[in-house]
Amino acid sequence: MKLVLLADNDSAIPQIAKWYNDEWGSIGEGRSTQELQLKLKAYLNHDKLPLIILAQDGDELLGAAQLRFHEMDTYPEREHWLGGVYVASQHRGKGIANNLVSAIIDKAKELGVNSINLQTQDSTGGLYTRLGWQPVEQVTYHGIEVQVMEKLL
Repeated sequence: MKLVLLADNDSAIPQIAKWYNDEWGSIGEGRSTQELQLKLKAYLNHDKLPLIILAQDGDELLGAAQLRFHEMDTYPEREHWLGGVYVASQHRGKGIANNLVSAIIDKAKELGVNSINLQTQDSTGGLYTRLGWQPVEQVTYHGIEVQVMEKLL
C-alpha cells in the first residue's frame, strides 16, 4: 500500500465521489455524484488546503481522507478539519484508516497546522479515540448526532 495525494492521481475523483455519495449522500445537501466530482477538484493541491490523501495498492484505490477548512459552520473558530475518511468495504479492518489519519496529521504538521478537528457519528469516538483525539462536544448537526473531537499537533 502507498499513500499519495489526490493531486497526483486525479483519476480517482469519480471513485471517491461515488464512495462519498453512497456513504453520506443522504446527509446534508444531497449532492449528486457528478456535483461531488466537481467539488472534489478543489482538493487537487499539494501544499495547501483542501487536500485529499489516497491509499492505493497498485492501481486499486483502497481509501481516502481529507484535510480541509471549516467543516462545521457552528465552530467558526475551529479552522482545520479531518473529513471524508473512507476505506472500501473489502479493505476495512486492515489498518488503512489508521494510516490515512496518520498521513493527514503528518501533512497538517508540514503545513504548520496546530490542531485538527473532526466529527464522527460514533459517540465513543471509535478509531479516533484510539488514535489520541479528544472529545470536545456531542451535538446535533444537520439533524444528526455527532461527536466533535480535536487533536493538538
